[in-house]
Amino acid sequence: MKNHVWRPLIVVIGIVILILAARVVYVPKDFGSYERGYMYSWHEKNNEDFWKNFKIKYKGKAYCKDCHEDKVTMIDKTPHRIIMCENCHGPAGDAEGVVHYDDKRPKLVIDRSRELCYRCHVKLPYPTSGRSEIKGFLDPEQHNPGIECVSCHNPHSPKLGGA
Repeated sequence: MKNHVWRPLIVVIGIVILILAARVVYVPKDFGSYERGYMYSWHEKNNEDFWKNFKIKYKGKAYCKDCHEDKVTMIDKTPHRIIMCENCHGPAGDAEGVVHYDDKRPKLVIDRSRELCYRCHVKLPYPTSGRSEIKGFLDPEQHNPGIECVSCHNPHSPKLGGA
């Protein structure tokens, strides 16, 4: 074969060898699930106990329904039904395992700022974001600037005047 074929082939083989050598150096020895064959997993084997003992912070809507059935039932009849309670109210638990309405009864934060609503109801500069499809899409400069959204809208029943 001619040099114009061999040179690029040698370069490609050299790059592959460099990538494999870098992988040996950078990937920890215990990374992956080797019992099932040579396959990557999302954790290192020496971290399994950490994740088994990790306290879950987010509890989900079913957890909230035990005490707040009226709010969950109300929101399930609105377009906000796809949003988990903790997206707005924060996690029901914390890293130490203390759970909302546990022995210490920590109170969840209720963020009434406009910025919280902006997370979904303000246009993103990306054409494929789908934000313009959301009913209630607004321009924050024009729509009652300086007033909290919850002054006029109840997020559990998001209609005008539902506060």
